[in-house]
Amino acid sequence: MYFDDIKLGVTIEIAPAKIEKDKMLDFAYSYDNIPLHTDEEYASKTPFKKLIAPGVMSFMAVWAEYLKVDIFGEELLAGKSTKIEWFKPVFADDILTSKAVVTKLTERNAKNGIVELSISAYNQNGELVLTDITEAIVKKKTKD
Repeated sequence: MYFDDIKLGVTIEIAPAKIEKDKMLDFAYSYDNIPLHTDEEYASKTPFKKLIAPGVMSFMAVWAEYLKVDIFGEELLAGKSTKIEWFKPVFADDILTSKAVVTKLTERNAKNGIVELSISAYNQNGELVLTDITEAIVKKKTKD
C-alpha cells in the first residue's frame, strides 16, 4: 500500500501470539540471559513467582504476527524507528492479542513518507502488557 493511500486512524487487527516456554527460554539464553528469564528457582523468589519472558521476545512474538498482515507490501522501503514500553510481565503460555493503529503520517519527500504505527498488546486477562510505536518509510505513488 502506498503512503498516499494510508489513512490516519486505520486499525489493523493482529492474530494472537502464544508465548511458548521453549521459545521463550531459547530467546533468553541467546539474547537476555538473566536469571529472571532462565532460572526457575531464582524466579520463584521474585515478586513474579515464575519466569518472565524477555520483553523484546514478547514484542517480537507480536511483531511476527503483525508482519503476516503485510499492510505495506512492496511499498515498504525501510523501518525507521521503534519504541517499546512494557507495563506487565509476560509469562509462558500467555496469549497476546494486539492491534496496530496508524497514528501519524509525515510527508518526507516526493518519493516517500513516514507512517507511524502504534501497537498495543494485551494478555489473555485483558491487561495491557506492552506498547510499541514504530515508524516505517513507505513509497509514494509516482507522479507522471
